[in-house]
Amino acid sequence: MTSAVTPAAALADVRSRRSRARRRSGYLVLALTLGLFAALYAALAPSQSAVAANGTALEVSRGRALYLVGCSTCHGLQAQGTKIAPSLIGVGAAAVDFQVGTGRMPLQRMGPEAQRKQPKYTQPQINALAAYIASLAPGPAIPAADQLDISKGDPARGGNLFRANCAQCHNFNGSGGALTEGKYAPSLYPSTSKQIYEAMLNGPEQMPVFGDNQLSPQDKLDIITFLKTTHAQADPGGFGLGRIGPVSEGLVAWLVGTGVLVFATLWIGARI
Repeated sequence: MTSAVTPAAALADVRSRRSRARRRSGYLVLALTLGLFAALYAALAPSQSAVAANGTALEVSRGRALYLVGCSTCHGLQAQGTKIAPSLIGVGAAAVDFQVGTGRMPLQRMGPEAQRKQPKYTQPQINALAAYIASLAPGPAIPAADQLDISKGDPARGGNLFRANCAQCHNFNGSGGALTEGKYAPSLYPSTSKQIYEAMLNGPEQMPVFGDNQLSPQDKLDIITFLKTTHAQADPGGFGLGRIGPVSEGLVAWLVGTGVLVFATLWIGARI
């Protein structure tokens, strides 16, 4: 004999069915949302050829081969980074061109900071490495030739920008100087215009990053124009004395002049 279903049991059954229906609806909405995001990513994400704007598919392939031999030990097989070296995903071609082009990478020995030295790779090899890293994720690209044309720069404006943003570490004329905790800012004299631009884009070592939101491409070009104009100036008066300015030159003149006068006074006094 079948027992009658009580109102409470019927209500509980209805609530259970509604709960299961809501869960199924939630799963369906979640699946549709994930599918929509996947479709949008596939449509909007840059392709490998677009990301590797600094090189061809052949260069990307050659760059990967060079990377696996010379860089993967520290940075990982997929450039994901390890305990001893950071990830290279998203650093862009400019960072690779700067670090490898100035000989800072690959490191010859572990230390607090990389030193400028003779590059291990040729420029075509560096271009291939940069193209491979650029193919992994978007990042700052190697500056184009027109971005480095100092004939389009303003050295006076660049000097003001350099003194406001760079002189604290690199000295007033880019000759470099000592920092805290044993660190130092290198001299900018041996750096090319491209390397200076790339350094501002990536901020190597303890240097801050000066992206286009901090310093526009024209700002960067003006700074480079100031540095190149200053470094090209001759010293018709003799020693440049670091080109720090009239204070150091006046101090040296005063010390030397006073020393000569004191020596002359003592010599005359000894003769009397």
